[in-house]
Amino acid sequence: MVIVFGGAFNPPTIAHREIFYHIKKSLKFETFIYLPVSNSYTKSSLISNFHRLNMLNLMVEDMEDAIVSEQELNDTDFLGTYKSLLRIQELFNDEVAFVIGADNLRNIHNWKFAKSLLTEFKFIVINRNKIDVSKYIKNDKILSRYIDNFYVTPKFNMNVSSTIFRETLDSNYVTNKVFEYIMLHDLY
Repeated sequence: MVIVFGGAFNPPTIAHREIFYHIKKSLKFETFIYLPVSNSYTKSSLISNFHRLNMLNLMVEDMEDAIVSEQELNDTDFLGTYKSLLRIQELFNDEVAFVIGADNLRNIHNWKFAKSLLTEFKFIVINRNKIDVSKYIKNDKILSRYIDNFYVTPKFNMNVSSTIFRETLDSNYVTNKVFEYIMLHDLY
């Protein structure tokens, strides 16, 4: 199995790193891919692809089985998660599962090609904001149809986010190498 963790990683935090280890405790996989979105994705305060890629590469240096994909960074338009997962599945010729925060489940039906995404891929759900994920999926009209495609990880409790880092510049929220990089390039 190939696990894909997509996001802005603006910047990559210790929580992004710990999610890898958290999943590794309960699921067997061959490769874990961090998939940063490109600047084509409409998200405010997104720093350049170049810096986010460099920070992710610094973060994964010592993480066996973890890599960073430039796939979406090289796209000229935002194609959506579904198209990205299809390309990764073709490249690795293996089952692909996508990591998603529980808070993102509420809007997944609005994603590009949502029905195909939910039908064709597995999801590894990371609990955030103390949501009862299993209950939420079971009670949601759309998600309940695909209940077998969701794996809810055991509790993951880290109150760390890229937003909190950007607001505080607290070095405890990122790895030392990422923090040094941010300071060197005067980011955020």
